[in-house]
Amino acid sequence: MVVSRRGASARPPRASFESRASAPVLVGVCIAELAKLPAACVDLVFADPPYNLQLQGDLKRPDDSRVDAVDDAWDKFASFAAYDDFTRTWLLACRRVMKPNATLWVIGSYHNIFRVGTLLQDLGFWILNDIVWRKSNPMPNFRGRRFTNAHETLIWAAREAGKRNYTFNYEALKAGNEDIQVRSDWFIPLCTGEERLKGQDGKKLHPTQKPEALLGRVLLSASRPDDLVLDPFCGSGTTGAVARRLRRRFIGIERDPDYAAAARVRIGAVAPLPAPTLASFMTAREAPRVPFAALIERGLVSPGISLVDAKRRHRALVRADGALALGEAVGSIHRIGALAQGLEACNGWTYWHVETPHGLTLIDVLRAQVRAEMGTAQPN
Repeated sequence: MVVSRRGASARPPRASFESRASAPVLVGVCIAELAKLPAACVDLVFADPPYNLQLQGDLKRPDDSRVDAVDDAWDKFASFAAYDDFTRTWLLACRRVMKPNATLWVIGSYHNIFRVGTLLQDLGFWILNDIVWRKSNPMPNFRGRRFTNAHETLIWAAREAGKRNYTFNYEALKAGNEDIQVRSDWFIPLCTGEERLKGQDGKKLHPTQKPEALLGRVLLSASRPDDLVLDPFCGSGTTGAVARRLRRRFIGIERDPDYAAAARVRIGAVAPLPAPTLASFMTAREAPRVPFAALIERGLVSPGISLVDAKRRHRALVRADGALALGEAVGSIHRIGALAQGLEACNGWTYWHVETPHGLTLIDVLRAQVRAEMGTAQPN
């Protein structure tokens, strides 16, 4: 499998699926509503399905007060087999509307995530990662009979093995993480405070509302502006709100009309971020090739001058043909850079400098100017 390791890259126009701008949340059972969507129209799926918590009676605190746990009818199934049948059906329905290079995220707890993972593999999805969402403020284990359940698991999967070019914004994520690869354990607090939607009674509107920070990381990791994001269990609309903020298109499905109405209001109130904050993050691999000779042709470097390293220990003569000369040796900026250092290889763009009245300028900066003239942003 070949992964598209990039930032929010530009790409050619494509067929567009327009969800209703005034109502991006469809009301109905997800399996039936998914059947109404065109095949292969979705770029990313985020699913927060029922967890099948199997609660037995009320959950009490040590002071005998009742915990507002998830005991809604939509989370109750007659058996594990019934839950598996439900999971298999909605996964297949999602798979039908996913583009060949689309990916799917599913979040769950120990109650259901292992069953979901098994079914994903049985159905031909290809698991890319499991992400541990570690909660900084988890609910304690009131009975004191188990470890505090302080995390949930997200499975990230491609539509099938062997599909190419699924989106993973590796370089952009790494740049935002101080040039360190982003790990598969995410430390993010639960949804609290003003972000938590409340009903007219002042209580939380939805029992399992996810934090926007969690969905933000998911969408920034595996989608790009203008991608179509699907949430088949929309709930309070967190995915849709984050998608709108990040300039992704969105369609949600929710069976409860009250949740759907609240989600529509929430999504409609979100202001998209300015486009420059989500602009293309081009990698060096994606950028158009600019030979060193192009700098000479554009007058940015003159034949006869010397290129130097950062400490001016080595000087190489620039030839009219774009090669460098170091003593009797003649070669490319890379070969001569390696020779000067006694190394097997060298990136000449980040080694050689030109001397200017204001100091040394890396020739890679000059290459960026050429790319700018070509209408292409400088790679990161």
